[in-house]
Amino acid sequence: MRLVSWNVNGLRACIAKGFAEFVQADQADVYCLQEVRALPEQVELELPGYTMTWNPAQKRGYSGTAIISKHAPMNVFPGLGMAEHDTEGRVLTAEFADYFVVTVYTPNSQRELARLDYRQNEWDKDFLKFVRKLEKRKPVVFCGDLNVSHQEIDLANPKSNRRNAGFTDEERASFDNIVKA
Repeated sequence: MRLVSWNVNGLRACIAKGFAEFVQADQADVYCLQEVRALPEQVELELPGYTMTWNPAQKRGYSGTAIISKHAPMNVFPGLGMAEHDTEGRVLTAEFADYFVVTVYTPNSQRELARLDYRQNEWDKDFLKFVRKLEKRKPVVFCGDLNVSHQEIDLANPKSNRRNAGFTDEERASFDNIVKA
């Protein structure tokens, strides 16, 4: 199986730049998209041989995830099943016969780290619980835009980025917990 994860930063713009042609030439089994920023009815996209499932955000033009796959999933689960997390379309799970595929667009801690507490103490913990629950049933492949630079080597200027969203000690430690799990 070949899987591609891609933060498209607006699927409509990505389509205008040749997304459909890329998929048809690339022929991966599964494409996990983050930050689609659109509702299904706003997108004209024909991908013969593929099934597309969506979890758009309630707020128009904001976040959202999608999965495009050669084989139709047995089941699709939008979100984590928790109202406090599920309005932004940040998680989409596709169940296949032998595994789950989860695409995630983790919330950014934002300027002034306004969402750091939510990210570290709610989102990351609840996302990990969700994935661990799925793992009890069958293997899980999760991918996406996790909005964290895990180690100093992941940035050109780690010292000047300390305490910036995506590179706080708290986010990195929280991501360590996910990796260790």
